[in-house]
Amino acid sequence: MTIILIVLAVAAVLIVVLYNGLVTLRVRSEEAWSDIDVQLKRRHDLIPNLVETVKGYAKHESSVFEEVTKARAQALQSGSPAEQAKNENMLSQALKSVFAVAENYPQLKANENFMKLQEELSDTENKVQAARRFYNGNVRDLNTKIDTFPSNVIANMFAFKKKEFFELEDEKERKNVKVSF
Repeated sequence: MTIILIVLAVAAVLIVVLYNGLVTLRVRSEEAWSDIDVQLKRRHDLIPNLVETVKGYAKHESSVFEEVTKARAQALQSGSPAEQAKNENMLSQALKSVFAVAENYPQLKANENFMKLQEELSDTENKVQAARRFYNGNVRDLNTKIDTFPSNVIANMFAFKKKEFFELEDEKERKNVKVSF
């Protein structure tokens, strides 16, 4: 009788420990996603200022500005990490067009406001990358715990779901967003 009670107590403790570990990993991944969200919001807030600054010098490049505005709107409406990543990649490509337009205007490249916005955008891109790595590390840990025994049994019992990774373009391509003048 005592042995049965000990086995049940050990099993109960194991279930509680595994459950709490899964909850901790889920909360960490949600917190990490909010870090990405904050940095993406900052990026989205900088873009209209950047577009307006470039627009003042390159009025006839309206299609480029419309493309950036459209890509930004799509990125703001994203849902899942995969959809967010796809839309952010489109936005990055559109921003490259803005910087390409800026190349043709030496007075714009010397504009203090443009330089400051470019620096802030570059800083934000670095912060997005750091937040993405943090998020993906937490998602990896959670997904591993959900897949491995014995925690997978508890994860299935309590309906824990795997999370999606947040993948952006290849690191080399992302570096192209940073344009030095």
